[in-house]
Amino acid sequence: MQSGGRWGATFRQLGMGVLLTLTLSTAAWAQTPHVKIGLVLSLTGPAASLGIPARDTVALLPKEMGGRPVDYIILDDASDTTQAVQTTKKLISEDHVDAIIGSSITPNSLAMIDVVADGQTPMISLASSSKIIEPVDAKRHWVFKTPQTDAMMASAIAEHASNHGVKTMAYIGQADALGETFYAEVAKFAQLHHITMVANERFNRTDTSVTGQVLKILAAKPDAVVVGAAGTPAALPPKTLKERGYKGTIYHNHGTGNRDFLRVCGADCNGTFLPTSPVLVASQLPDDHPAKHLAIEYIKLYESKYGAGTVSAFGSYAWDAGMLLNRAVPIALKAGAPGTPEFRGALRDALENTKNFADSNGLVNMTPNDHIGLDQRARVIAEIENGKWIYQPR
Repeated sequence: MQSGGRWGATFRQLGMGVLLTLTLSTAAWAQTPHVKIGLVLSLTGPAASLGIPARDTVALLPKEMGGRPVDYIILDDASDTTQAVQTTKKLISEDHVDAIIGSSITPNSLAMIDVVADGQTPMISLASSSKIIEPVDAKRHWVFKTPQTDAMMASAIAEHASNHGVKTMAYIGQADALGETFYAEVAKFAQLHHITMVANERFNRTDTSVTGQVLKILAAKPDAVVVGAAGTPAALPPKTLKERGYKGTIYHNHGTGNRDFLRVCGADCNGTFLPTSPVLVASQLPDDHPAKHLAIEYIKLYESKYGAGTVSAFGSYAWDAGMLLNRAVPIALKAGAPGTPEFRGALRDALENTKNFADSNGLVNMTPNDHIGLDQRARVIAEIENGKWIYQPR
């Protein structure tokens, strides 16, 4: 009994020692400066189908980077440029974030550039327009992006259309920065492939009818129509075109790469095409595609948490942004602690010097003049058929 009592006391002492060590370790961890990453996402409003997969992906991102705990602060910009600016200002001035991911859409991302430049805080946009990062001037010095540019996707459309005998093309796009910039790229690459643009129409994200615009397009008798829109509002033009008997080819912007768009467009999108992230057709890609295996890994992670068939391109863009920061943070920590200008500046520099970094959309090689770093392998053409994306090799 006495021996047992001695051992019992010893074990109790050891237990207290372990508990004390764990408590001190936890306290030290809590006092370690956290890396703070703010996210400005379109969680409500017309672009919610883009922002929600990005938000859901945050749960999969690293909880620590470079041995430092990471805090993710997610704010909703409600698909509104004014709200995007306000939330960005809050993240920088009140939350003192080290980096910002967002916004989900082009107009909001463009509106945020001045704010992040003034706050000298690196930003990784999840929107499409090349104007977000080009040209890399004093303000865009702080701005990066993960989605393929509109120029990359427009060139894919023009190549596919030319290979399939398209000679004339019409355009209907959103009446905003996305619609305007995508049209400029579509028209440029159409000309390079000797395709004539015969119509150019616009609609608002909140419109419930595009009949007038579609009637003008039908009068021009184009071989193909390009819809320059993102999210579920992009379903309205193809549905109206099909209702009015259009038999030509329909192309979408890559802002439609999610299940909500497929659900809203339904059978009217069968036989239509979109340039998109390799993530949507990862299992169908050749084994030597640089994005295939990492895209499949991301899909497994996402669908194990949210269910089969839930993955979208927009979640993958947030994932890639997180992976870029995960690579850059340990490098930046050599220059300063999180929460300091030195750390933010070094984080920006580390992002810009990303080389041969594979992510779920391709191989990233950034330079001082290229703040996306993806090559043409990062975009593929897919056909929509019965709610599925089918990879098109050409």
